[in-house]
Amino acid sequence: MTRQLIAWLIAALTGFWLLAAGLGAFVMREEFDEIFDGSLQETAQRLMPLMVDDLAKRIGSPETRRLDEQALENEEEYLVYQVRDQSGAVVLRSRDAPAAPFSAPLVNGFFQDRTYRFYSAANTEGTLFIQVADALANRQEAVTEGATALLIPLAVLIPVSAGLIMIIVRRALRPVADLRQAIERKDGGNMAPIPLTGLPQELASIGRSVNLLLGRLEAAFDAEREFTANSAHELRTPIAGALAQTQLLISLLREDGPRRRAEQIEASLVKLVHLAEKLLQLARADAGIGSSTAMTDLTPVLDVVIDDFERQGASENRILYRRPADLRLVGPYNEDAFAIVVRNLIENALRHGRADTPVEVEASNGAIAIRNHCPALTVDELDTIRQRFGRGKTRATGTGLGLSIVDRMLAHMQARLDLRSPAPGREDGFEARILFDRTA
Repeated sequence: MTRQLIAWLIAALTGFWLLAAGLGAFVMREEFDEIFDGSLQETAQRLMPLMVDDLAKRIGSPETRRLDEQALENEEEYLVYQVRDQSGAVVLRSRDAPAAPFSAPLVNGFFQDRTYRFYSAANTEGTLFIQVADALANRQEAVTEGATALLIPLAVLIPVSAGLIMIIVRRALRPVADLRQAIERKDGGNMAPIPLTGLPQELASIGRSVNLLLGRLEAAFDAEREFTANSAHELRTPIAGALAQTQLLISLLREDGPRRRAEQIEASLVKLVHLAEKLLQLARADAGIGSSTAMTDLTPVLDVVIDDFERQGASENRILYRRPADLRLVGPYNEDAFAIVVRNLIENALRHGRADTPVEVEASNGAIAIRNHCPALTVDELDTIRQRFGRGKTRATGTGLGLSIVDRMLAHMQARLDLRSPAPGREDGFEARILFDRTA
């Protein structure tokens, strides 16, 4: 919008300048014609009595004619004239006037052909006519020079005006750009009101409407998150109860047939617990819990998640955790969302990596890399595992939701997930790298 407004204003200003210069040249030509015509008429009327007297002298003294012509040789003539008798013959002419009679008729007044504009005047007896001619090329030259004098300043005025227009328009529309950027920064987790200070009256009403909408969205997200949390609690309790009862039943059964069936029920319940957990995580990811209005350092969260894996024995001491002592992953991030992201990635690495190989977790400022040892994946498989319920060629158990949850939550955190296989520097393996766009 800014570029279009600037372009249209510059084009309009340039058009107005050129139109004004064209009208000025037109008016100037009309005025020049009046001035030149007046000069022709005045010259003819003043020369007529002089030429009559001069002709009388020249008839009696031929030397006088030769001396007068020699005196005029070094002077440039803009107006030329001829003195003609009643028959049209030229009896006297100026130095630069043609020898042949002018094409103008022997009538008082103005006349114009392709080369000259004439003014003819007769003596009182009507026996002599003087015709003063002005070359049209002289008039055209005067108009051209005058128009050029009008256009040359435009070569400076138009660029200067264009620069001023750009500065004024950009300053005038700066609040629009600020409001646009403030709205662009809003996502599912950043629902802080847009500051309205400094906005002009026309934009302040838009800002208030956006803040009202953000408030309603935040209330809706809070309700959805509360529902998700309550659902997680209500869903886990009956499943955990059924699983406990099944495990108790297994301990009481002695016959192989009923015991195997109870163990199958237990395995199904364990899968249901895992699937319910992933579905609830996915619901939380869709609710947009990734970002926060407060600045948070994720380094302690990463340490706690790694420590939980070690204490619960889920990692089987296979995690190799490396990070610099001064690691800082600070940004407007949600701690719970980040913990879900890291836990899912480490669970995937442990589940799909070879059991006798370690899982490397390497953190640096701006990135976290999680690598394992496994057969290399193709490009198509890397695209498949990002999708919901997408699974590669693996026999390991899982729901196919882990990477989809990670992708969704990182998008709300303004971070991204980079998948590589084989892992960098290896012929096999898999690497999942979290790349933060905003860290301090």
